[in-house]
Amino acid sequence: MTTISIIGSGNMAGAIGTRAAKHGHTVEIMSRNTAKAQALADQIGKGATVGTYGATPAGDIVIVAVLYAGAVDAVAQYGDALAGKILVDITNPFNADASGLVTTSGNSVSEQIAAAAPKDAHVVKALNTIFGGVLAADKPMDVFLAGDSAEAKARVAAFLESLDLRALDAGGLEMAHGLEWAGIVLVGVARSGAGFEIALSAAAI
Repeated sequence: MTTISIIGSGNMAGAIGTRAAKHGHTVEIMSRNTAKAQALADQIGKGATVGTYGATPAGDIVIVAVLYAGAVDAVAQYGDALAGKILVDITNPFNADASGLVTTSGNSVSEQIAAAAPKDAHVVKALNTIFGGVLAADKPMDVFLAGDSAEAKARVAAFLESLDLRALDAGGLEMAHGLEWAGIVLVGVARSGAGFEIALSAAAI
């Protein structure tokens, strides 16, 4: 197992960190709010640590678990500290009523993060089609991912599979915008009667 760094200290950071720690990974929490980061690390337990916000993350896989509006700025602030890292973008750039996106094709949050990150960092979109509470339940489910680096996707897929998640490759980073729309579909289905204890999945017929 390995160290996973998470930028952020909200609900998704907690769900991912808790699941990762339960499956044997060491978790590092990095947040502007050090007290909140420490509280989350204490909640996760199992050796979870708090890193200095803006410093080089301990993990080679860095989960960007902040709200979409601050994700690109957070990556830009880290700058060269993210050189060589795999950045996993979990954001959903929903509009105010979650009826659509604030991004457009070719300008997904993932692509914006890639433009702001060091050239040798690799961005993978993943985990945006699972509600935090569902992820925290620690049940098997599907995770869709997209990215331009086959090696980075393989490493993220291996991490996800270590959490008892099935990683499904949706293609290059241009597909990140499609995955953002998949997040909208998930919310729509949940709101229309299915409830918020569901996740998107794929099955052979």
